[in-house]
Amino acid sequence: MLKKLSGGLYAYPKETAFGPAPASDKEVVGAFLRNDPFLLASPNANNSLGVGTTQLYDKTVVYNHKRHGEFQLGNRKFAFRVKPRFPKSLTKEFLLVDLVNNVDQLAEAKDEVLKRVMQHAASTDRRRLRRAVRDYGNERTKKFFDRVLRTDELHAA
Repeated sequence: MLKKLSGGLYAYPKETAFGPAPASDKEVVGAFLRNDPFLLASPNANNSLGVGTTQLYDKTVVYNHKRHGEFQLGNRKFAFRVKPRFPKSLTKEFLLVDLVNNVDQLAEAKDEVLKRVMQHAASTDRRRLRRAVRDYGNERTKKFFDRVLRTDELHAA
């Protein structure tokens, strides 16, 4: 039996011992965007960085080249954001840059999170972090990491 997820978007759930299994987020978003390139990034992934974020969020961010806005697909919420560039998969460096890009949208104390990001940046691969900042950071993020990496290099000398 087909299950309607959104206008014009349907899923054929597989039957399991526990009932119908929902389609994966990747399959649903791929069908919604008609297989245009995209990256799924949950704000919950920031919790794994060790920078003091602990909140759980109920929506997944979808970086893509086509759609912008909030969409309910099935019983899941997605925040679609049009970006000119994004990586093929999540990396620690991209997550750090994305966290600083979106720090105003976090529920945690902004200053505390940024202070921990500064400390955490010292233990990452500087070359990869600089590339991620260059490719994916907004202007405020680029200035932030420029100060962080320059200060870190002065302390190392």
